[in-house]
Amino acid sequence: MLYSERLRSPLSWWLVALLGALALWPVLGVAIGWWWGLAVAGAVFAVIGAVLLSGSTMIIVDGSGLKVGRAFIEHRFVASCRPLDAEQTRERRGRGADARAYLVLRPYLRDAVEVELADPADPVPYWLISSRHPERLADALIKAAAEPGSRG
Repeated sequence: MLYSERLRSPLSWWLVALLGALALWPVLGVAIGWWWGLAVAGAVFAVIGAVLLSGSTMIIVDGSGLKVGRAFIEHRFVASCRPLDAEQTRERRGRGADARAYLVLRPYLRDAVEVELADPADPVPYWLISSRHPERLADALIKAAAEPGSRG
């Protein structure tokens, strides 16, 4: 494996979820009782936590290709890739976007990697992938594509 990254919700989102659930406790405690209020607040936090965990995505670059979540593409179909800073990412997901693109974007990450595809059978022109380390991800893709046997 040349590169691996898990896109997880930041700690600040978990703290907001916890504080929101805890804010329910006294409100509900007055109406339905303190223990029931605590139970409902705990259940609300559990549901929000499940939603935050479900947004977790793995990015893996290895000898066979690029895997982002459940999507996979072999290196031979990658034409090029480039890391994007915050401004370039904003442009590529906004006015400069192609509606056919495959997007794996997270609102808490400002940078991304654009992976251009060269598969004539695939209508998707590029993948736009949020990353905490876009330069490392792009370097790993370039290195993997350069290895013998990776182009099929």
